[in-house]
Formats: sequence, structure tokens, C-alpha cells
Amino acid sequence: MHSHNHHHDHGHSHHSGHDGHHHHHVSPGDVAKGAFIAGIALNGIYVIVQVIAGFYTNSMALLADAGHNLSDVASLALSLIAFRLAKMRPTRSFTYGYKKSTILAALTNAVVLLVTIGMLGYESVHRLFHPHPVEGGMVALIAGLGIVINLGSAMLFFRSKDHDLNTRGAFLHLLTDAMVSLGVVVSGVIIKYTNWYWLDGAVSIAVLITILIGTWSLLMGSLRMSLDAVPADVEPAEIEKVILNMAGVESVHHMHIWAMSTTQNAMTTHLVLSETLSFDEKMKLVHEIKHELLHNNIHHATIELESAAMPCGEEGC
Repeated sequence: MHSHNHHHDHGHSHHSGHDGHHHHHVSPGDVAKGAFIAGIALNGIYVIVQVIAGFYTNSMALLADAGHNLSDVASLALSLIAFRLAKMRPTRSFTYGYKKSTILAALTNAVVLLVTIGMLGYESVHRLFHPHPVEGGMVALIAGLGIVINLGSAMLFFRSKDHDLNTRGAFLHLLTDAMVSLGVVVSGVIIKYTNWYWLDGAVSIAVLITILIGTWSLLMGSLRMSLDAVPADVEPAEIEKVILNMAGVESVHHMHIWAMSTTQNAMTTHLVLSETLSFDEKMKLVHEIKHELLHNNIHHATIELESAAMPCGEEGC
């Protein structure tokens, strides 16, 4: 079932020397896979420690932070599964393969986070007005461990963070986590010396607001992609200019650009090419245009040719 797909598979690195500008094309998934597995293991263990400590020290801030870290584990796991799915070969019914699962993973992750925030937020507000005694020193200690773990995990993703929404999501997520843990450390220390127990509730609300801000852009980004909006790294006007600047192209219309996955973009368009070109020259030009588009973040272009004499009607295209 893998007929025409092998030349289009970004999953494997091409070591071949004749590959011109493709120098050793390793997909972000390859680089990140180890990082994802390590991140899941590290953060998974830490969440368990945090939850136990949260109940033991009576700290809402620790539990909010644990919720935050748990969402990290969930998002890392979802992204890992999505990367695996994205590499599966297309089938007759799934002609694009399962690439879009990466977008669904980002969307699911955002929704799960919003639900977590709602639940923890309710309890935190309650705690703010009815403070419970909190073991500040222990809270600071556990959260301090979190800073180390989150920074360590974030560094794992640093190398491939610019390639893809999920990897970037993971990187930013872990960085904000480290900042959040720092906030919890500070509150723990203050509580230890002042017994301001209400601070615990206040800090956990601050933690939740941080998560909310981060989640919002993830939600919007993945929602845009789900609705087949033009990807953020592509400017339609630019693409049109690139095509029109090629010798032999008369006009461009019915251009659609959308994301197939968090790393790959697709496009369809109709072109009118100069009538002076022979059929073979037109085919060669289409090939050149696709090559140009590849340099402009369009990985999968479908181009239809029209004649200027018979433009297609509105309803047809």
C-alpha cells in the first residue's frame, strides 16, 4: 500500500550524498523522541512525589504545581503518540496517513489543561478565604526539586524546539514549570517564617493563571490548524509572489494553504501558464514551482493548470 509514498517520507534520514540541499534530513520527531521519553519518566516520578507531599504538607500550591506537571506528562505522552502516528504510512482510507493526529494531540492537551485549571482554581479560591496550616519548609524543598527537573527536561527539547508546535509546546511548558516551581519555593519559605497560610492559596491561583495564559495560545494554535487555517509560518501573499515571479506564470488563483500536521503544510492552487510553452515545458515549470514552494514551508503542493481562454467558473473550483 506504500506505492508513491517512499520519496515523500520525512520520517527517515536520507544519508545519500547526492541529496543536494537536503543535508541529512532528520525529522524533528527523531531528535525529540528520546527527549519525550526521558521527559515523561522524569516528570511522571516527580508528579507522584508532589502529590504525596502536597497532601502531607497540606499545600494547595504544591497540588496545583502537580496538576501542572501532570499536564506536562500528558502532553508529552500525547505528542509522542502523535509523532508515532504521523509516521505511519497512508492507507486507502487515510490518504494523508495520520499526520493530523499531531494537531489533535495539541488540541486535546489544551482542553485537558483547561479542565484541570477549573478544578484546582475552585479549591484554591476556597483555600484563600479559609487558610489551612501549611508546612512551608517542606513545600519549598519539594518545589526546589521541581525547578531542577523542569529545567533539565526543557534542555532535552532545546535542540529541536523550532521545528514543530508540539516540541515547542513541550519546551515552553517545561520552562514555565520551572518558573512556577520557583514561585512555590518562595511562598514556602515565606510561609515557614511568617505563617501567612493564605499565601499558599494565592500562589496556587497565580500558578493557575500562568498555566491558563500558556494554554490559551496552544488552544488557539491547534484550533486554527483544526479549522485548516493558513499556518502561522506561511504568508499567502509571499507564496503568491514566489509563484508569479517564475518565468512563464501568467496568473494564480484558488490558492488554499493548510497544515497537514504540526510540521507539514499542504497547498492547492490553479495556475494559468503562458501559452507559448510546450506541454513538456509546462510540466518542467510546475516541477520547479514545487521545488521553490518546498523552500517556503509548503511540503505538499498540488497544482492544477487552466488555460486563460477557459477560466474555471466559481462553482467549479
